[in-house]
Amino acid sequence: MKKRVLSGIRATGRLHLGNYLGAVKGMLALQDNPSYETFYMVADVHTLTTPYNIEELRKNRREVMVDYLAAGLDPQKSVLFQQSEVNAHIELAFYFSSVTTIAKMQHLPTFKDKVKQYPEHATMALLNYPILMAADILIYKAGLVPVGIDQEPHLEVTREIARRMNQEYGTDFPEPKRFATKGEYIPSLTGEGKMSKSVEGSYINLTDDLETIRKKVRSVPTATEAGGEKSSGLQALFSFLQVVAPTQVQHFEQSFQQGTLQFVELKDTIAEAIYAELKPLQEKRKELEANPAYVDQVIAQGAQKACEVAALTVKEVRGKMGLL
Repeated sequence: MKKRVLSGIRATGRLHLGNYLGAVKGMLALQDNPSYETFYMVADVHTLTTPYNIEELRKNRREVMVDYLAAGLDPQKSVLFQQSEVNAHIELAFYFSSVTTIAKMQHLPTFKDKVKQYPEHATMALLNYPILMAADILIYKAGLVPVGIDQEPHLEVTREIARRMNQEYGTDFPEPKRFATKGEYIPSLTGEGKMSKSVEGSYINLTDDLETIRKKVRSVPTATEAGGEKSSGLQALFSFLQVVAPTQVQHFEQSFQQGTLQFVELKDTIAEAIYAELKPLQEKRKELEANPAYVDQVIAQGAQKACEVAALTVKEVRGKMGLL
């Protein structure tokens, strides 16, 4: 039997380079492998866990779906859907909350980080984020999840919930593992942390043209001299180089060691490699924007397929828990 895969990206804006290299590339690899059955969602419900604009959410969840399609996710090979269209996710998350302690959720580093970021928005939805993520994955009985390494604590929660449900109620949930990609951690253009839509000036949009990409990459802070230790910004640049132009790494490493590294040459090489990767996606995106009816059809059909599978799992859980 094929192994199930589930992944999703929050609907907080169009996808950026970090999303593409860190998640979508892995999603594509699994979609094209006949051993897997792939479910890929736009995580619009997860967007509600932090402050958001209603109209932007309505727009962004569609933009993410268009980005999925432009990147090569194929509705003939994968189930592409919006999370909010499958109400069973919310129902299963509540059942899972009955085997998950408040203390466990409060001690997750991701929860603590978000509370610091949004001290006035420490809601139950934010606390329950990992439980909903577990429901997203286990409702399809997915055994593999292509996400970044920062999501590993949430995946461990998912595995714990699967074990508790299996032990207490006799369900047969798998304990999912993370599918890693070579670009799973894409650094911020600021030189600190990872690329994120929530940090202005840290990311490259999939829709950016060459000049915009070049300008953004050139803005990455670097040391004034090539000698000594690499600055955080220079380390970020070499991380980019390793992912988008690996054949160039040795050349620039030698230049750095010899003290002859030209920062502009390094940055422009990276910018051109990034644009070469994104140009086909941008051309496909223009075609999709000109055909909104097709996008509507993909969303509707994906929701129907996802609902059919999700309903079976929820019915099974309700029966095991004594609700049927």
